Amino acid sequence: MARQKSGMAEVNGKKRPGEDAPIAKDRIEVSDGALATLIGLAAHEVPGVVGMAPANLRDGFKRILGHAQADAGVEVERSESPTQVLTTLHVVVAYGVNIPAVAESIRERVKYAARTYAGIEIEPVRVIVAGVSRG
Repeated sequence: MARQKSGMAEVNGKKRPGEDAPIAKDRIEVSDGALATLIGLAAHEVPGVVGMAPANLRDGFKRILGHAQADAGVEVERSESPTQVLTTLHVVVAYGVNIPAVAESIRERVKYAARTYAGIEIEPVRVIVAGVSRG
């Protein structure tokens, strides 16, 4: 950890002249936008998912304007812990699929992708089936 000493910062026993503020420990943070994109892409991989429904007015306008994005239909909310996230997905499923089974597959796939690719535990994952489509 960095310690401040009269105009010099010490990091791992090495002094860096001219630096007055302590240097933060190295860490990687995944932004909410990047996490939402990762989650959206993972949800699209589940058989029976036709697409994502707009989660809010902004997503609806983007869709009308033709700017479809992988994070559409995904809401990400950070909890008190920086490694835990509350997630809501708005999906459209194919006609004739077992909706509870598809929803459970989405939950599992999204949790796996977030844990494996971003190192983040997602709990809970809410899946809202906003529509059913024939294709």
